[in-house]
Amino acid sequence: MTTKIEHAYIETVQGVQGGRPVIKGTRTPVKSIAIYHKMGATPEEIQIKLPHLNLSQIYDALSYYYDCRDEIDHDIDLDSEEKIKQEFGS
Repeated sequence: MTTKIEHAYIETVQGVQGGRPVIKGTRTPVKSIAIYHKMGATPEEIQIKLPHLNLSQIYDALSYYYDCRDEIDHDIDLDSEEKIKQEFGS
């Protein structure tokens, strides 16, 4: 039996961040929260960097990240690769 996990603060909207998951009502992608987290930032430190978000939104984004880790890590890797190609004109 598969259980679908609900994330109250996460949505995917066509035309917003390329249809990738964001914090509801914002354009802040879940991958941004994941990047800060992977760099060692606590949820409270992330909130200082992104003061328009509350801790519930940040914790839900982290929960979503762990539920969809492969997908989000893939997006992070693709974004990094694209930026490198732009910088070096490849």
